[in-house]
Amino acid sequence: MSLTAYADPMVATPSTMLPLGTSAPPFTLPDTDGEMVSLEDLSGAPATLVMFICNHCPYVVHVRPEIARIGREYGERGVAVVAISSNDAVAYPEDGPAEMAAEKAAAGYVFPYLYDETQDVAKAYRAACTPDFFVFDSDLRLAYRGQLDGSRPSNDVAVDGADLRAALDSVLAGRAPDGDQRPSMGCNIKWREDPDYFVR
Repeated sequence: MSLTAYADPMVATPSTMLPLGTSAPPFTLPDTDGEMVSLEDLSGAPATLVMFICNHCPYVVHVRPEIARIGREYGERGVAVVAISSNDAVAYPEDGPAEMAAEKAAAGYVFPYLYDETQDVAKAYRAACTPDFFVFDSDLRLAYRGQLDGSRPSNDVAVDGADLRAALDSVLAGRAPDGDQRPSMGCNIKWREDPDYFVR
């Protein structure tokens, strides 16, 4: 039985925790302005942050200002930052390309916000939820995958990006991040019906 079924969007889904050391899967996807952005365009950076997010998920909305801050602050430090939305925009039109462009402007995202219409990129990264964070080192090897921080819409923990910031700081300093990495948690990616695809 497929695990991708249209699970209740409000049921918290954890990261699959892709193995550390995995090479960043390549991609070429359109930004909200129609420009194509590829992983190759990001090569040469001391660290690369790939985020799977969307417009409407309450978990993303909860951390949206911090995502924007991290994009600005770490982009200025040379980190290549990109966000990808892989949600099925037919079933969830609020996550369509036009809505992504409006969200990018409203949120103040200074990084590319790409649309993964086929969902092939999310599958390659084994992304499971929004938000889902992946940090790669200068060789594009996975150094961190997990939560932004301990805050959730249902708790009183401050949104400060502590876990993701610590990972980025470690990679920028040439060190491996702490191996004790906690899964991100969020709404499941809204998969198209695909009986041959298993999230885990």
